[in-house]
This record gives sequence, C-alpha cells and structure tokens, in this order.
Amino acid sequence: MAVSVYLGLVHYPIYNKNNEIVTTAITNFDIHDIARTARTYDLLKYFIIHPLDSQKALAEEIINYWQEGYGGQYNPDRKEALSIVEVIPDIAAAVDYITAKEGAKPLVVTTDARKYTNTVSYGRLRQEISDTGRPCLLLFGTGWGMENSVMQQFDYILEPIYGPGSYNHLPVRAAVAIILDRLLGELWWKND
Repeated sequence: MAVSVYLGLVHYPIYNKNNEIVTTAITNFDIHDIARTARTYDLLKYFIIHPLDSQKALAEEIINYWQEGYGGQYNPDRKEALSIVEVIPDIAAAVDYITAKEGAKPLVVTTDARKYTNTVSYGRLRQEISDTGRPCLLLFGTGWGMENSVMQQFDYILEPIYGPGSYNHLPVRAAVAIILDRLLGELWWKND
C-alpha cells in the first residue's frame, strides 16, 4: 500500500535559545538537503512554512533557479528533488492543501527533544501510517523548537531521538533523515 506522507519545516512560532518566540530564517541547506531526503523517501510534498514575504521570496528564488534556471540543467537530480518543495505561510495552509488533495484531513505529527502526553513511538506511528492509509503531515521545527501551545494542537509528537550520550540537539536536517528512515525506510533489521 502506498502511503501519503508530507513534510513541513516550520519557521514560526519558534523558540530561540533565550526561550523567546521568534521567526527563524530560511536556510539554503534546509531547502536543498531536506528536499533531497524527502524525495528519497518518496514524500509527496515538502512545505517550507514561513509567514514573511521576504523570506518566502528568497526561498522561491532558490527553488526557481533549480527548477527553471540553469541549476536544473546543470543538476537534474537537484531539479527533481526540489520539484516537491512548496513555500506556504502557515501550518493551516499545509493541512488545507493535504485535505483538498487527499480528501481526508492528515494526521499531524511533530517532533521534539522532550516527551509529552501524546508522545508516540516510531514503531506505532510507522504501523498507523501503513495500516490506516490516512495521510500524514510530519512537522519539524527550526531554532529551539515550536511554541508550546502550537505543539498541543498536534495528533502526536514523536519520541525524542536519543544517542548514547547525554547531548541532545540534532540539526533539523539530521533529524529529518533519521525520522524518515525510522518511519518509511527498509526494515533492515528483519533482513538479517
């Protein structure tokens, strides 16, 4: 069964290191690297979620270079990866897009380095995505994570990614790759 999974990178409302609510800047690496990872795992759309017109224009300029400009001719693989990227103003717009496209409201899931009452394991979410056929929107926060009241609106929050040590502050691009592999990657441990 094919799964309908979408990804959103949220830039507002985000905490900074001083626990203030801010809007983070779009980075070129986040556009390229997350698009390549999302395309590798066959996601249907990668939303860059940002409310500021100046930042949306910057992202669209980068995307257009690789879609319509010389970049697409120079690197067709990058053109294909960025073909699933769309810049939108907020999470609600992503949910509306998916609902219209899929005919069903998506399961909205996010990530955090902390546990919440609606924290879910990777195994459980992987099974739910596979079994229900319900579309899923995976949201990733930038900065030091999404604002708490926004976090409470989601269906699930994935359990934190733990390494062997006590340090726990992965870059968002690494978290995306790890999480997509856990949810959608091959069951390598069953092939041994």
